[in-house]
Amino acid sequence: MATVLDLQDVHLRLNGNAGPVDILRGISLAVAGGESLALVGPSGSGKSSLLMVMAGLERATSGRVSALGQDVTQMDEDALARFRRGNMGVVFQSFHLIPTLTALENVAVPLEIAGEADAFGRARVELGRVGLGSRAGHYPSQLSGGEQQRVALARASVSRPKLLLADEPTGNLDTANGAAIMDLLFDLRDAHGATLVMVTHAPELAARCDRVLKLADGLLV
Repeated sequence: MATVLDLQDVHLRLNGNAGPVDILRGISLAVAGGESLALVGPSGSGKSSLLMVMAGLERATSGRVSALGQDVTQMDEDALARFRRGNMGVVFQSFHLIPTLTALENVAVPLEIAGEADAFGRARVELGRVGLGSRAGHYPSQLSGGEQQRVALARASVSRPKLLLADEPTGNLDTANGAAIMDLLFDLRDAHGATLVMVTHAPELAARCDRVLKLADGLLV
């Protein structure tokens, strides 16, 4: 399988209250197309920061990040946004739904921004895929946490991204909802043939991935 994510000696330094903090300290890794990869490790180890660097949502201080053959580290913000829109779906622990939009409208947003035809028809199909066809007209405040994460999954996958990145996708959910989201995540990956990279504290979720990488103090161990 071709490499779809390639990181070479990636460092991330952020300014904290007490001065610069080294979050990532020389990460090199390659992820193959269709692979599922879990990033695990204690809180503060750099897992979420690494995922954000992969997505171009955090810019590496040094090193190189390539996604689908494109050098993400050389892109400006506009180019990054266009690249993500066409190639990446990102799922966050805290859902990040737009509160003033219905479930259907939230899922349709990336398609509308991209100028895709039949954005709402495709969004409705994707909502049905995650079991929320009957909740299309509901606002996030009218949905449970599990339902909100299903909407977030539908939004991330509706544009058929080649890369699906998930940051603690079950972290805010109870056991039953977490298990359901876990199943959906892999179902969507399989249905669309995407590469899946996720940050998780859940051993049972990590165990379902093809590969597990552990971080500690900003390093792969």
